Amino acid sequence: MLSYVPIMILLVCFVLGIPIVFSMFCAVVPYLAFINTSMPAHLILQRVVAQLESSSTWAIPLFIMAGSIMSYAGISQRLMNLAEALVGQMRGGLAQVNVLLSTMMGGLSGSAAGDAASECKILVPEMLRHGYDADFSAAVTAASSIITPIIPPGITLIMYATITNVSVGKMFMAGYVPGVIMCIGEMILVNYISKKRGYKPSREKMASKGEIWKLIKHASWALVIPFGLIMMLRLGVCTATEGGAILSVYSFIIGVFVYKEIKLEHIWPIIQDFVRSCATVVIMICAANAFSWYMSYEGITVAITQKLMDGNFTRVTFLLMCIVLYLILGMFIDGGAIMIMIVPLMLPMVNAFQIDLVHFGIIMCLMSAVGALTPPFGVIVYLVSPLLNIRAADVFKACLPFIALLMVLILLFTFVPGIITFLPNLLYG
Repeated sequence: MLSYVPIMILLVCFVLGIPIVFSMFCAVVPYLAFINTSMPAHLILQRVVAQLESSSTWAIPLFIMAGSIMSYAGISQRLMNLAEALVGQMRGGLAQVNVLLSTMMGGLSGSAAGDAASECKILVPEMLRHGYDADFSAAVTAASSIITPIIPPGITLIMYATITNVSVGKMFMAGYVPGVIMCIGEMILVNYISKKRGYKPSREKMASKGEIWKLIKHASWALVIPFGLIMMLRLGVCTATEGGAILSVYSFIIGVFVYKEIKLEHIWPIIQDFVRSCATVVIMICAANAFSWYMSYEGITVAITQKLMDGNFTRVTFLLMCIVLYLILGMFIDGGAIMIMIVPLMLPMVNAFQIDLVHFGIIMCLMSAVGALTPPFGVIVYLVSPLLNIRAADVFKACLPFIALLMVLILLFTFVPGIITFLPNLLYG
């Protein structure tokens, strides 16, 4: 019973309104100090920083740095202008731009957290100035950021490929079609909500072909980034972390010498912007890592998994069980930690049911991402809400329609695997 005390403390802290980061620390520290006394006291510090020692984890701050530079370099602005020209005439024009920009930024930021943090800076303030409700603006930003990890080079795609020895190239190719479908689905939902709330288009009519072509040329330095980054990763020129560093340098060079928008006086604001955003994400990773270590050490995660797997499953019920399990765990634990703990346990049953590993991987990546959007502890919401000074409870409520949509799409991808496997099978055989 004592092993469940941290979970009880976490729930109490949440009810009291303590920020989720400090709630996780409050739950784990007493566990090490008074319950599991066999562990050395310094273990908590080791567990806090352990995840930061992983090179793949540092891809997140590096992509956040790239996002901070892009906001000053004019890259994000040019992508936003292109997105606005393409969808600004639709209801809720800026919200539609938010969704499309997340899809376009998928090849740049590589993580939901990086995308959400970036759009909180460059787009949400504009939405608020045009009369969009704060909770809706935050919810669109959080929900659209879920598309980003599925568009290459999503970090969870790389992590899953590493764990299962699946081709990274196949995982990348498998993410494109689901990512585009999610983008279309969210834009349809945004149109429906905008009609009910009276949000207007940001432009009277769709841009002309000439205007769109002009904006494409202006954004060309940004549009080549996803393809160039994927080619470098596929050819083994760099890792995802190195890709984040390369992207940061590339964005800085473009901002200084091509677009000529980064000036000397922008250097310090870029550093401040990066440090503030990075600190929020990194401390969240540290807290999630400490808490997920506790759950793993006590065998709680394994016990839940094994309990569910003791039943008599068919291929369909097994996939449904995986979806439910990942949704629950994703509420509490970072998606990367879930990958490390759960995927190896599930592989024997995945192989026994002859489920395509690429198909299974995309579903699991999506579920861990949706878990980060889901109450009570969805980490993306807790990232967005302080950046926009909005109550997390209001953002969770506004996210519910998007969560429902994403779950419907995930079920579609689950039971129509060809949507995921078509492109990798076409290109790789």
